[in-house]
Amino acid sequence: MQQRASICRALIHEPKMLLLDEPFGALDAFTREELWCALRDLHAAQKFNVILVTHDLRESVFLADTVYTMSKSPGRFISKREIDLPRPRDLEVTYTPKFTEIVHELRSQIGAIRGQK
Repeated sequence: MQQRASICRALIHEPKMLLLDEPFGALDAFTREELWCALRDLHAAQKFNVILVTHDLRESVFLADTVYTMSKSPGRFISKREIDLPRPRDLEVTYTPKFTEIVHELRSQIGAIRGQK
């Protein structure tokens, strides 16, 4: 409920930009997905920009139009991936081969950088 209240407080002033840092990290899977859909719907209705920082690749692929992956310290962008899944995205898209392919692609890019120590 605190996460919902925080997002509501941020949106009450109809911002043009919303910065979210791990907003759903401490939630159970069902609540997290419910809030993904709430954010998706609010974004569609109000047309604000969002910068979302997350460690959850599924979350980033579901919510984003573009995903940037970063290296460990010092943090540097290592890849940029346009997400070409149609909108609006329903949760069912997370079970499709295309969605899984994108998540695995991002994970492999991160894994390749970690292996280059």
